[in-house]
Amino acid sequence: MTKFKRHLTILAGLAALLASCAPDPLAIPAPAKSVTREQAIATAYTYTRVQWTPEPRHIRHAPDSNGVLVHTPDTSLTEHGFSNGWWKPGQAATGMPYQWGGFDTPRQFLDSLARGESAGDISTAAKRRLGDYGTSAEACGIDCSGFISRCWRLDRPHSTKQLPAICTQLDSWSELQPGDILLNDRHVLLFKAWWPDKKSILCYEAGPFPVWSVNAARITAAKLEREGYHPWRYRHITGS
Repeated sequence: MTKFKRHLTILAGLAALLASCAPDPLAIPAPAKSVTREQAIATAYTYTRVQWTPEPRHIRHAPDSNGVLVHTPDTSLTEHGFSNGWWKPGQAATGMPYQWGGFDTPRQFLDSLARGESAGDISTAAKRRLGDYGTSAEACGIDCSGFISRCWRLDRPHSTKQLPAICTQLDSWSELQPGDILLNDRHVLLFKAWWPDKKSILCYEAGPFPVWSVNAARITAAKLEREGYHPWRYRHITGS
C-alpha cells in the first residue's frame, strides 16, 4: 500500500469514528424521575422534525392481524369516509404521525417503518370506546398523551385521564411556563410560549383531526378556554 493510500485509509477511519461519536439528532432523553423545561421543549421539537419517506406498505385501512381496525393518515384516508390525510408514498414527510395509543421514540418509529408497520392510526369514536384495546401493535407513531409522557421523560404513557394525578392545576393561565400543559378530557397540548399579542399561545401537540401529526401550533387562549382546556404543571418539572 502506498503512503497516499495509507493516508486515505486513516482519514476514512477517522471520519467513521467521528460519525459514530456524533450526537444523534433524533435522540431524546431517557426516562427519569424529573425533567427540565428545556428538555421537555427540545423533545417536543425533535418529534416535529422527524423526517421519513412513506412507502405503500405503510398504508393500512383494514384490521391488523389481531382484528384491530387501523386507518393511517395518508392521503387515501378520504376514500374511507374520513378527511385530511397528509402523507403520501414516495414523498418526503416531516413530523411523526399520530397513532392512537402510540408511545414511540423517534428512533423506534423509524425502526418500525423499516419493518413495514403502518405509519400512524387515527383516533375514531370506536377507538375512544375501546381505549387501550383500540391500539394496534402493528402501527407506529405517537398520540397526544404519549407525546406529553415522552416530553416529561415518563417511563410509560399516561392517558389524559391519568395526567392530573402527577400534576398540579394552575390557578391562572398567566402562570404557564414552557413544558406545562393545557388539558381537557380528550386532548392535551404542551405549552411553549405566549404569542407577542398575549392572546394566543405557541404549543406542541400530537395532533388529532385535522392534522394527524406532531406539530407546532398557534391557538388563541379564548378558543382553548371555550373547549374546556385548563393549565396544569407536572410536579417533577424543574427550571423556569
